[in-house]
Amino acid sequence: MSTISVVIPVLNEELRLGGTLANVLPQLPEEVLVVDGGSRDATVAIATATAGVRLLRADKGRARQMNAGAAAARGDWLLFLHADTLLPPQALARIAALPASVLAGAFRHRFSGDDWRLRLISRLDNYRTRLTRIAFGDQAMFVRRELFERLGGFPPCEVMEDVAFGERLRHATAPILLADEAITDSRKFEQMGIWSSLARVAVLLVCHRLRLPLVGRRFFSEVR
Repeated sequence: MSTISVVIPVLNEELRLGGTLANVLPQLPEEVLVVDGGSRDATVAIATATAGVRLLRADKGRARQMNAGAAAARGDWLLFLHADTLLPPQALARIAALPASVLAGAFRHRFSGDDWRLRLISRLDNYRTRLTRIAFGDQAMFVRRELFERLGGFPPCEVMEDVAFGERLRHATAPILLADEAITDSRKFEQMGIWSSLARVAVLLVCHRLRLPLVGRRFFSEVR
């Protein structure tokens, strides 16, 4: 059966990293690599104190951190997991059992909050993913390591590296969307405003698509 390396880029995630690791480790991955981008809180201490976790350091930037984790990984599959996202039960078993014809994919998205607006946004996001075959990073993207390396990893973007890589991926294969839901912490949308956050994401996607300067970068500021 295929082995899976879980790569978690982190920056000041002391409030959520412990829960994410507690969610991942019982699913028995080949390895869990936490890649720190210069945390100033207890993130590093939590990672080093957790059995079964390997701590790496890289320059700040999600793309750089995930590429560093991928370069050190040993698994047949690479699963990129945000520190505030929980995998569905049996997620790794589902990936390991996929046929050889499947080279990449992601999970359906769901926010942690109960607000109906968050549920609607998740539904729209899942529809967008099925339509475009491009997943966001908080959908726990997974890709066979050989293909990831052939594509050159995540482009060196400061933001929206998940979409940029998804565009590369889509040209190389047909990523699947598993029905199970990855649950992402809704704090950013709730603190920055649900509708305004949705609007910022939409504007960023349009700017990226049209190769325009990205506006609304405030959405990517740290919210802890």
